[in-house]
Amino acid sequence: MGALGTAFAGFQKISATTFTNAYFLKKSGLQIYPSIISHTYNLCSISLHLFRQTRHNLHQRTSLSPSINQIMASPKVIVFGPTGDVGHETAIVAQKQGAKVYLAMRNTTKPINGLTAEQETAGGFERVQADLEAPETVEAAVRKTGAKHAFIYLMMRSPDHMRATIEALKAGGAEFVVFLSSASVQAADPKTVTPDGFVDYAHAQVEVGLEEVFGKDGYAAVRPAYFAKNLFWWQKMIKAGKVTVAFPELTFDWVAYKDIGAVCGTLLAKGAVETFAGEKVVDKPEIYLYGPQLTSVTETLGMLAKVLGKEIEVESVGEEEGVQALVQSGFPEFIAKPFTSLMRERAEEGKHELYEGTPFQEGLANAEKFAGKKPQKLEEFLEEVKGELA
Repeated sequence: MGALGTAFAGFQKISATTFTNAYFLKKSGLQIYPSIISHTYNLCSISLHLFRQTRHNLHQRTSLSPSINQIMASPKVIVFGPTGDVGHETAIVAQKQGAKVYLAMRNTTKPINGLTAEQETAGGFERVQADLEAPETVEAAVRKTGAKHAFIYLMMRSPDHMRATIEALKAGGAEFVVFLSSASVQAADPKTVTPDGFVDYAHAQVEVGLEEVFGKDGYAAVRPAYFAKNLFWWQKMIKAGKVTVAFPELTFDWVAYKDIGAVCGTLLAKGAVETFAGEKVVDKPEIYLYGPQLTSVTETLGMLAKVLGKEIEVESVGEEEGVQALVQSGFPEFIAKPFTSLMRERAEEGKHELYEGTPFQEGLANAEKFAGKKPQKLEEFLEEVKGELA
């Protein structure tokens, strides 16, 4: 029932009981003394005061406790992949926006970094078993929870570009999907993206499926650029004090996962028709997201060195050596190769289309536009994660 409902029920119970007793005495022909009426009035006043105080206290709630109006206005939502950085941040933000959040997991006993058991309980999160690679579990989870909005991410190994999974979301009752896409998809129409691009084509095909199944108004494709957390690719080397990397002079925007989660979580709770301020601002499904500053890998590692108070040597190597360095750090080779190849192309061209034109300008403003906050600066991110990189 909740604290507010309990207080109101208590008020009703005391009032009804006391007045009923007084009425019974009168019907029995007994005199009702003023003290009884006074006592009744006092009890009702106390109850009403408690009700009002409880309501006031609820308005002074913790960040994980949505208001009654938020609960009534927001839908049930389901977050696939809540153990990931963006996933758990999306879940937290959606819950703060008032949504009832279900956490869809392959293994429902797995701990979630960034979301403690106490926070799960306080926020009313519930876990449900589901796997994006098993469409039947997706449909079952959406149907069981009654979720109307869903957050999903790319399954790179999907043979049909997640088409069966998307259809399962629809069949289960989902009405709106937030997809964690990529800024590498620079086309307004994802159908125009060609297969020669490894990352952009994979994400674009999922966007195509979402548009065909849910329609343009039925999904949002959040397209972040270069994750600041990609710095962890070199975590072992950073701890050792020497980072071997190909093309370290290239610049990136280093967008923070909390900003990505803030945008995704807001869209998940409210849909694409309004932002945190209740303004209709989404007129297209693709939403670019960029970090607030461009710095090279060398410059970024230099900033990190200052934060950590240690020296970090940067060794510049060729393409093949760069791939091997990533693989030795635990990076999958099937991703390390195309990524490093793209970096070589950028180095040869001397520019990057991701950081030019309208999408870049839009992406710089979208964190504040959709989530109501300035994007996290790189220095702030480095301070936040320094304990994991020391």
